[in-house]
Amino acid sequence: MSGPPARVPLGRTGLEVSRIGFGSAPLGDFFERLDERTAIGTVEAAIAAGITLIDTSPHYGNGLAEHRIGTALRSVPRDSVVLSTKIGRVMDAARHGSEPLARPARGFVGSLPHRARFDYSYDGAMRSFEQSLLRLGTDRIDILLIHDIDGWTHGEDGVEARYCEAMKGAYRALSDLRRQGMVKAIGVGLDDHEWCERFLRDGDFDTILLAGRYSLLEQPALATLMPLALKKGVGVMLGGIFNSGILATGAIEGARYNYEAAPPEILKRVARIDLVCRSHGVPLARAAVQFCLGHPAVSSLLLGAVNPAEIARNLAALDEPAPRALWADLKSEGLLDPAAPTP
Repeated sequence: MSGPPARVPLGRTGLEVSRIGFGSAPLGDFFERLDERTAIGTVEAAIAAGITLIDTSPHYGNGLAEHRIGTALRSVPRDSVVLSTKIGRVMDAARHGSEPLARPARGFVGSLPHRARFDYSYDGAMRSFEQSLLRLGTDRIDILLIHDIDGWTHGEDGVEARYCEAMKGAYRALSDLRRQGMVKAIGVGLDDHEWCERFLRDGDFDTILLAGRYSLLEQPALATLMPLALKKGVGVMLGGIFNSGILATGAIEGARYNYEAAPPEILKRVARIDLVCRSHGVPLARAAVQFCLGHPAVSSLLLGAVNPAEIARNLAALDEPAPRALWADLKSEGLLDPAAPTP
């Protein structure tokens, strides 16, 4: 049976986090509607299992994930968890009458009936922060991140303006909150390693949450972002380490990659990785978890779950270390960057 995950420092933040954290995007009804009690019970199970890092965002179900986490947190001491959330979207209550109810964000099939609008201004960040405090039922946030500055979210023609808005507005707001002690660490939560790197070069950030760009499948963040984080003492949290699911399910029909159906070339590459893992008796998902924790910049992996059994499964990935020969074979087959650190 899996014991509690080890705890390590998150860069120079002064925070200590569990090596496996809880990523709450699924609690916003991502791809499927969840039973309310089961969703809240999953958070409680994560905390009971020794997971101390919980990450969320207003984006996840237009505040639904934050509400569910807030309910679970009321049954535990506040200091027993490191709580991370994000700014970038402000929620407005939906009007009734001629205006239809707000639709869930892309990928979310359920949500609270509120409208999300992007706002990376100083006032927008402060308002988003205040709204998160209310949904979470807490008086402070440990980690506050600027969310989703990338071309995928804002379009290649619009992302530069959003970046400038965030650095002139939201960054100042987060810095003020850190100075006032309302948050302990500030950072960015992005799917794009190049924009992460730009933020780190232009601002004084404590941590980053990088989703999908450092995984067993692909490592574009390896060459420049990870060394920069180490040099600056910036703690790295990784999300999306299964690349939206395919590294957990394998190359099956309907497997997801980057929130969409996986294209043929990705299916083929994952099938080859899986074959090497099987030759060493290591499940693909276990290899995916252990590989990511092998980088010295990485403090914690944020893994999603929709029921308590999945919490146990996530922690079990740490039980049996993969043999070193597995990593050597993946590199010799051209399936892993030769420079990638391994456990």
